Parts: sequence; structure tokens; C-alpha cells
Amino acid sequence: MPLTVEAEITPGMPVHEVVELARMVEDAGFDRLGISDVVLWQDCFVLLGIVARETSRIGIGPMVTNPYTRHPAVLAGIAATLHDASGGRFFLGIGAGAGLEAIGGGSPRPVAHLRECVAAVRALLEGGTVDLAGETVSLHGARLQHGPARVPISIGTRSPQVMRLAGEVADIALVGGRYLSPSLAADYRSWIAEGAARAGRPASSVEVAPRVTLCTSEDGELARRSVKRYVAHYVALIRPAELGYDGTWYARVEAALARSTGWYFDHDRHDDPEIFSLIPDSLVQKFAIAGTPSECRDMAEGILDLGFTSISMNLSFAVGAGMHRGLADTIAGFGSVLGGLRASRG
Repeated sequence: MPLTVEAEITPGMPVHEVVELARMVEDAGFDRLGISDVVLWQDCFVLLGIVARETSRIGIGPMVTNPYTRHPAVLAGIAATLHDASGGRFFLGIGAGAGLEAIGGGSPRPVAHLRECVAAVRALLEGGTVDLAGETVSLHGARLQHGPARVPISIGTRSPQVMRLAGEVADIALVGGRYLSPSLAADYRSWIAEGAARAGRPASSVEVAPRVTLCTSEDGELARRSVKRYVAHYVALIRPAELGYDGTWYARVEAALARSTGWYFDHDRHDDPEIFSLIPDSLVQKFAIAGTPSECRDMAEGILDLGFTSISMNLSFAVGAGMHRGLADTIAGFGSVLGGLRASRG
């Protein structure tokens, strides 16, 4: 099966810079581009509409939107519009959502919300009149004023329950919280296969892409240092038992994160200095692809060797150059080795 490589841009910069980076992602040879959907950041769907007009080949979609801040009927209308605007290149990425705490919300009952949202969006995109009385979604004689559209649906998750749902209803499953091990990769595939069996379809019908953080720089040490805040965030969130860290170490990581400011992907964030002593380079390599372009290719090979034919990369940047310039360096750096990576995967 051909290798599929996806990139995600978090749009903390002016619109014209996002569009320039999108063109770079396409030119570098990536297959899909996701734009982060985070509450109170630039609207990802407006950006995707602009990007649709400025690109010609690459798949585009949100990474990932949620079923709470936009009704499924609204999402279906957006999907149909961007499917048309992009010439059929749009995919709908959906998950529990990011930044909802800022508006007093969370992600209650994610499996029920996602299941009914996907069902509603798919039914509306098929072009018929839809009546749905679910636990979380209601539609009464609803019909999109667009023609039918076949839009792939991607579900992003690190939850076993939502992974099973992805196996049941999604075209693409974006899995994991940046950390991967052989046993965890096997668990991901097992959970997705359980969901696929529940739906009576083969597990191979679902594309499975592990989520990773990517940062490339000719200064490999700087790239690794630049993602230590990411690693601290995810190691505190996931706490893999096989890493062997004790509660005291985790408490120190959480305290350092609490002293930090801004999102971990903000260009103007403040990373507490203790993060850099707590997170060794050896731990960075378990949670991120970070280093020189050739080092990043080798790390990507290692992840794909766990049995994947797709990989989804949240783009990060080496600190010091600014977000736009740093992301451009990451895209160009990995683009320089992407052809070789594809060749090595057959």
C-alpha cells in the first residue's frame, strides 16, 4: 500500500503566512494538509476555503473539528462547500475538540456525540431528506441545498472507545497521543479492528495513521530542545507505565507545565526552564520526530516499521526563528527526505 503522509499546521500567524505554508506542504510532497481547529484561534474552515483556491493536489481538512461548537448540519454544509471549492479534495476530521474549556465547555459523552454527528453528516451529504432523533443530534426533514458529496471522514483520538468507533464508522483513524511502542501500536490496530468487526467491514478499510510531532532543523539539538514542552505535555497526560518514571517525577513535570504560559504550540509561549532538565533527549525521541532532516527520516522509518502505511505529523518549529519561518524550515527539511522515505517503503 502506498505511503500516506499528512501534515498539520496550527494557524497562530497571519492568513497569508498560513496560505504560504500550505503551498509549501503541497510542493514538499505531503498527501494531506490539516489545519487545527482550536476555539478562539483563526477559523480553520475559512482558512481551508482560501487554501483550497491556492492549492491543486493535496487533500485538505480540519485537524480536528468537534461535534459541540458546530451542529452536524452546519458541518455537513461546510463539508459540501469545501468539497466543491477544492475539487473533491476535502476530508472532514473530527474528534473531541480543543480549547473548549475557554468557553466553559468540555467534551461530554464523546462516543455518543461523535457517532451521531458522523451519521448525520454522512446522511446529509448523501443528498436525501434526513430525520434523526438521537440522544445528541436531532434533524427534522433536513436536506442540504447542495448535490451529494463523498467526503472522507477522519476521527482523531487517543481513547480506546473512540478508536473502536473510528473502526466502525470512519475512513481514517488518527490515533495516539504522540507516544508509540510496539505493544501500543498493536493495541490501536486491535481496537480499530473490533469496531470494524462490529460494523461488518474489514479492518483494512480504515486507514490508520499514528499522530506524531515533527520538528526539523539543520541544528538537530535545537529541534529536540524546541519540542520538549510538547513532550512534557503528553508524557504528563499519558504516563506510559513502561517508561518507569515515578510519581515524584511526574509531579515535577506538572509543576513546570503549570509555571509555563501559552499553548504548547504557541510561538510566543514561555517554557519553564525546569522542563529542559526534566525531559532528556532520549524521552523526546519516544514522543516526537525531532532533529536534522536525515535523523527525522530515520525516526519516521522506525514508526512506520511498527506496521503503519500512513503517518500524521503535527508540524512544530525550532525556537528562535519565529513560527512562520520555523515551520517553513520543518516543511522544507522533511520535504528533502520525503522522496527517499517513500522509495524505502516500496
